Amino acid sequence: MAGVTAATAHRRRAHGASAGRPWGVAPTALLLLGAIYCLFPVVWVLIAATKSPGELFSTSTLSFGTGFFDNVAELFAYRDGVFWLWAANTLFYAGGGALLSTAVSAVSGFALAKYRFRGRNAIFNLLIGGILVPAVVLAIPQYLLFSEIGLADSHWAVLLPQILHPYGIYLARVYAAAAIPDSLLEAGRIDGAGEGRLLSRVALPLMVPGMVTIFLFQFVAIWNNFLLPFIMLGDDGKFPLTVGLYTLLAAGANQPALYNLILTGALLSIVPLIALFLTMQRYWRTDLSSGAVK
Repeated sequence: MAGVTAATAHRRRAHGASAGRPWGVAPTALLLLGAIYCLFPVVWVLIAATKSPGELFSTSTLSFGTGFFDNVAELFAYRDGVFWLWAANTLFYAGGGALLSTAVSAVSGFALAKYRFRGRNAIFNLLIGGILVPAVVLAIPQYLLFSEIGLADSHWAVLLPQILHPYGIYLARVYAAAAIPDSLLEAGRIDGAGEGRLLSRVALPLMVPGMVTIFLFQFVAIWNNFLLPFIMLGDDGKFPLTVGLYTLLAAGANQPALYNLILTGALLSIVPLIALFLTMQRYWRTDLSSGAVK
């Protein structure tokens, strides 16, 4: 009898709580709608990549096809494997640019967070202002500058502009200020460590989670970048995947069979990003407590 009474009271409390919060499910519903909105294009590309040229326009949108492996084989064989060249270029731009940008951001962020020097606030405010400038505004001036020094239509024209990233420096400064205690740096100086040793042996190990986050952001941004390489490059042997697949799309107006290759290439270009997040998430999910003094 007592158990029945307790269960009834629990149901009444739950009903009263839900009645007092009639909009309690609204945030969850909005998140679900947002997830569907973001994931539906990915699901559509996955399904469309499985269809043969005859099935692409004749079958239902969400019905799988039978031509995925044929599409992959044709994509890899197209123009003697130019897809692999585009993928290698993309990996070079994204991997090299993200590594260099992470290194520059970490050193700059540490200096802005832990050193006092004249003009520090002005530099930081200038970086904040740089975050607000759209990349499209800088693309044409960058092309003109690289054209003047003879680097247009080269790998460097795509790689170098990605190294200095104001948002990455901002993140590194915030993380360094929170994860690196001043007392730890002072202890190292008392023990005779130079500034370079403090940076390499004390600061950077504590900043690893923040550096991984910056690397992931930059890698994804460069991997998906279209405008900069589209403006800088004229030789399709230097194209990344974004620009290369765009050229296929432009040619698809006269060759509809290329649409299957475009969709398959778009699907395969997503796979490295998913693999990167799955392998590195244990680093970027680490919170600021990893930098605590033991």
